[in-house]
Amino acid sequence: MPNKQAVFAGGCFWGMEELIRQQQGVVDTVVGYTGGGAFTEGGDYTLDAEAVQITYDPELVSYRQLLDLFFRIHDPTTINQQGNDRGEEYRSAIFYADKQERAQSEAFIELVNDSGRWENPVVTTLEPLNVFTPAEDSHQDYLQKNPDGYTCHRIRFDSYLTDETS
Repeated sequence: MPNKQAVFAGGCFWGMEELIRQQQGVVDTVVGYTGGGAFTEGGDYTLDAEAVQITYDPELVSYRQLLDLFFRIHDPTTINQQGNDRGEEYRSAIFYADKQERAQSEAFIELVNDSGRWENPVVTTLEPLNVFTPAEDSHQDYLQKNPDGYTCHRIRFDSYLTDETS
């Protein structure tokens, strides 16, 4: 089975990338911009979200398991904010490639809301994947190159998945 890709945004892409790359079955990660189509070489990514493009082996990790990790490493209940980062580029979003990913994402948002782990409801947007523009080289693997660099991401909860929901 060939590798697949998923694209998630949940605040600054540095911290997201660092935690996602540790997931078994993740083959590669690229940080970049998507969701607005306004990215320019000058760094103007108005309306675009900072996102992580994940290449994964579906025989080792499922899209649902990636969603589980995504909802555990950021706060999906804050609009356009993660930690000290504020603005639309730091929104929580899932960029789906097809109807199946959209349906799985909708179901997972319902699972997260029903879990009672968050005081407020999930505000993660579901957006069709359009253009993904990789970020500058200085942003790729940033926390590998700068281990003391800023991140507001961490594993916040145990898995949402149980034997009944996996």
